[in-house]
Amino acid sequence: MNDTAVVATDLDRLAERVERAAALIGELRTKNGQLEHERAQLQLERTQMQQERAALQRRLDETEGRLQGHEPTQLLSELAALRKEQREWLAERRDVAARIEAISAKLERLE
Repeated sequence: MNDTAVVATDLDRLAERVERAAALIGELRTKNGQLEHERAQLQLERTQMQQERAALQRRLDETEGRLQGHEPTQLLSELAALRKEQREWLAERRDVAARIEAISAKLERLE
């Protein structure tokens, strides 16, 4: 009888260990599924980032091609000179318009 009690106790402990192992395996499977999902998402993001990088590289190459032989500082100084020239032309245009108005007013007085 004593042997039967020992065997039953051993079987109970073994059953508990099997249940804990089964629960642990279930948790590990769940965690593995989550990690697989995260891995798939990260791969998708990586692919998207690689595509974006390729697009940006193409844009950079195109821009470099357009600027080939031109130095950015030189282009900026040219742009500043063109803007200055534009302001001068506008000022001269206003002066000419003011003179025309003055001449027109004198002509009206003479008539």
